[in-house]
Amino acid sequence: MGEVQRNKSPHTDEAHRLTLCAREEREEREVTQLSPYAALAVSTKGRVRARPLDDYRTEFQRDRDRIFHCKSFRRLRHKTQVFLDPEGDHYRTRLTHTLEVAQISRAIAQTLRLNEDLTEAIALGHDLGHTPFGHTGETALNEALAEIAEGYDDAPLEFHHAAQSLRVVEVLEHEGRGLNLCWETRDGIYGHSGAYYPQTLEGQVVRIADRIAYLNHDIDDAIAAEILHPEDIPATFIEILGETSPQRITTVVQDLTAQSCGQRQIMMTTTVRDALDGLRRFMFANVYDSYVAKSGEVQAKRVVKELFYYYLQHEDELPIEYFEWADGKRVQAVIDYLSGMTDRFARREYERIFVPAPFSNSTERAPRA
Repeated sequence: MGEVQRNKSPHTDEAHRLTLCAREEREEREVTQLSPYAALAVSTKGRVRARPLDDYRTEFQRDRDRIFHCKSFRRLRHKTQVFLDPEGDHYRTRLTHTLEVAQISRAIAQTLRLNEDLTEAIALGHDLGHTPFGHTGETALNEALAEIAEGYDDAPLEFHHAAQSLRVVEVLEHEGRGLNLCWETRDGIYGHSGAYYPQTLEGQVVRIADRIAYLNHDIDDAIAAEILHPEDIPATFIEILGETSPQRITTVVQDLTAQSCGQRQIMMTTTVRDALDGLRRFMFANVYDSYVAKSGEVQAKRVVKELFYYYLQHEDELPIEYFEWADGKRVQAVIDYLSGMTDRFARREYERIFVPAPFSNSTERAPRA
């Protein structure tokens, strides 16, 4: 005779299922399965404002969700990546770039047994502080800051989108309360570009994935815009990295993961790193600084700079809350408001302020004296 099958209590099954989904179980899996150099949610340096732990999500999962659902993230859809006013439907925007960075970052983190949730949170938040019109807007804002430096003692010396992304998640989101993210997430966002280098391997992964993503998708967009032709890419880079974007991404990711596995830092072979750096120089010389790619640059810079000067002189037209969030510093309030604009909102504001309204076509007679 076979074994007697005992009926299991449905309440027991439910309790077991909930245990498997509980935050503590997820945290335990991180401890036992991730690399010894991975950032662990249970060991986070925490938030500026302490919050009760979630029953099911780890602290880094909560960071990812808070970024994904914030207003600044949704606005990335209408912010320029490289090409201003592209006519095709398939050109990248700042949002699609962000999603590509997140995908590449998470794939690397998974292979290296790093914390995928932290990596994704950093990737999703890394460009929240970008100005309208991409780096063109950033350049225009820095030019404006340099021009007014002597007249405003509280004006910052420069604008950098990485620092502004950090300010978005620390101060500006949620009506001035910020997203209250973990230290590791904020560190990675701030260190994704510029002189500061992230302290976690997850942040370092996003920093490199950002470059991998934008170089390759910008090549695709440049070819679609007929600024580049496939044969324009130097043969040296093709031989080392690959002929197509998928091939180049695969080459760099595989090289990076092979060199970084079990290490305390993210590394690449000299050959692949030099080829990637060379490809970046090629893109700056032939795409990013080219006339065609920047054909709308003059207009875009005019919009950003004129709006900056206007709001600086007409503070009554700036939403009052921005002064509160900037502790009363007028220049910072203008920067926060302007850098949060989408391309189309910035254009509408420029037209509203500076473009005269057309004459009315009404045939109504003027009243008699």
